[in-house]
Amino acid sequence: MNRCARLLPASFASLLCGILVSGCGAHDVTSDLRAYVAEVKSRPKAPLEPLPEIAQVDTFVYVHGDRRDPFAPTESTTEESLEAGSGVSPDPYRRKEDLEAFPLDALRMVGTLAKNNSLWGLVTSSDGILHRVQAGNYMGKNHGQITEITDTDIQLTEIISNGQGGYLERQASVALSE
Repeated sequence: MNRCARLLPASFASLLCGILVSGCGAHDVTSDLRAYVAEVKSRPKAPLEPLPEIAQVDTFVYVHGDRRDPFAPTESTTEESLEAGSGVSPDPYRRKEDLEAFPLDALRMVGTLAKNNSLWGLVTSSDGILHRVQAGNYMGKNHGQITEITDTDIQLTEIISNGQGGYLERQASVALSE
């Protein structure tokens, strides 16, 4: 038995060497690939297409005459921006609340909760978390401050840009979901 144990590793080693030596004389597998690449490289190159000709565009000078100048601000726009710039603006130093990370259409009012003579709103965000809010809290992307909570909806006042450097207040609401 001791003699068999000594022969097994020697016969295994000779078998392994035989397999390795027989693989050395095998056909080169990559020769076909090398031949194809050489054939593709030897093909004649196709000529490049010339660049397309750029058409010349005629210039046009707009003369407004008795019509309104489309580039000048109108009186109503100027009045609107003056009114909007008269104090309404979001507080850039106020710490953002959790529900300000979601647009209003991603928030759902699911109920109310009365506690100590105050009414709290229950709002679910799009990530599935239930939040408790009250008047004075903020929600939505447009600096929406909650002004009133009823059994059927949550009223907000949003501060939005008027597009001319000022801000406007807008009323919004989130209704009770069914």
